[in-house]
Amino acid sequence: MHSPAWEALIMAAILVQVCSSRGLRPNPALPDRITKLPGQPQVSFQQFSGYITVDELRKRALFYYFVEAEMDPSSKPLVLWLNGGPGCSSLGVGAFSENGPFRPSGQVLVRNEYSWNKEANMLYLEAPAGVGFSYSGDSSFYDGVNDRKTAWDNLVFLQRWFNKFPGYKNRGLYITGESYAGHYVPQLAQLMVEFNKKAKIFNLKGIAVSVLTMGNPVLEFATDFNSRAEFFWSHGLISDSTYRIFTSACNYSRYVSEYYRGSLSAVCARVMSQVTRETSRFVDKYDVTLDVCISSVLSQSLVLSPQQVPENIDVCIEDETVSYLNRKDVQDALHARLTGVTKWTVCSSVLQYELLNLEIPTITLVGSLLKAGIPVLVYSGDQDSVIPLTGSRTLVQKLANEMGLKTTVPYRVWFEGKQVGGWTQVYGEMLSFATIRGASHEAPFSQPERSLVLFRSFLQGIPLPETFSGFP
Repeated sequence: MHSPAWEALIMAAILVQVCSSRGLRPNPALPDRITKLPGQPQVSFQQFSGYITVDELRKRALFYYFVEAEMDPSSKPLVLWLNGGPGCSSLGVGAFSENGPFRPSGQVLVRNEYSWNKEANMLYLEAPAGVGFSYSGDSSFYDGVNDRKTAWDNLVFLQRWFNKFPGYKNRGLYITGESYAGHYVPQLAQLMVEFNKKAKIFNLKGIAVSVLTMGNPVLEFATDFNSRAEFFWSHGLISDSTYRIFTSACNYSRYVSEYYRGSLSAVCARVMSQVTRETSRFVDKYDVTLDVCISSVLSQSLVLSPQQVPENIDVCIEDETVSYLNRKDVQDALHARLTGVTKWTVCSSVLQYELLNLEIPTITLVGSLLKAGIPVLVYSGDQDSVIPLTGSRTLVQKLANEMGLKTTVPYRVWFEGKQVGGWTQVYGEMLSFATIRGASHEAPFSQPERSLVLFRSFLQGIPLPETFSGFP
């Protein structure tokens, strides 16, 4: 994916960054400690937030929100969460809408009963610069940001964050995320593996590439995007005739490719107009079973559905989150500031991402990570039509076949409580695929309890439950 010359350059630059960040004061994390967020209920765990500078020359800094585990954080792993977009906020989406400890409700925060910090120390990163509270003092950075720049900055962020929180350096580290994080996660992990060959810095244990609400991971452009037609048809959203033209005259990957090149053909315009008319703007494509006023993160996948989502997407939870994070007292408590923008938004209003990076496959990087001994879980909310489970399942099975990984857990149901939580299959004890039943693109939002069961099983390296629990 990267040229040898570029890889050599980035490694040399990283070493310079690492060396330049070793003079930090003994307790650098203390100023970032959150005393209490406005409207927050009483909790026993610690929270931190603030900035890590990743480029002093261009004054580029990334904002993070870190929540220690509810119980015994010293024994729990560290999990980095990245939201997709590209260009959407892990703070507003992941932390405050999905798997963080709180959700905004009016003027206060309410506890999330299924927060992932029950199982891990959770680190949410707003990246790249230009997203949320993260910024670049040199605004020219926002023009043409791409996967390489994002992976680089995320790597430097992690190294410098460990200097601020040295107690986590030797902790098991997991990287997870959703949607376009199917690019962010494996690219960052691959850089970390390469960097570890030079200096053992990262104790990388696993990657969970989330395939859910905004989450189902983009791993291979054509397979992921073209699985949308079959999903629409199988769920009754489009007619037989529209299904035929959506798979023959112009499939979805062709449409997106033409759209972002500014060369939309007449035939693709007609096909997409027909698809849009039949699927209806009153059905949410990120969960085809829910009513339209759902999760705040519809905007996270705007790039994946050009011209498909109305501009006014501030509904429900998103309204609550936007309102809360734009309060001055909240920003003060978070040690956050607005730089170069007038308000905090769920997805960046200044970032110009190289959207054709969508076409770069990352499933090959997943294979490289498996070869490096890093276990990988790909999971899908099964009601998402944006990055449907069928595409992800196809890619995982193809990768397993190419690598000669035998099925070690045949395709089966798994349970959460007394209900089926989803289906799973495991290859070679290293590569896992799972669905979350009834979940949208943003699984921890729409199926929080089932998502937590999946997360716990992956962290503990144990099979997903095969039987009912609490059975009399």
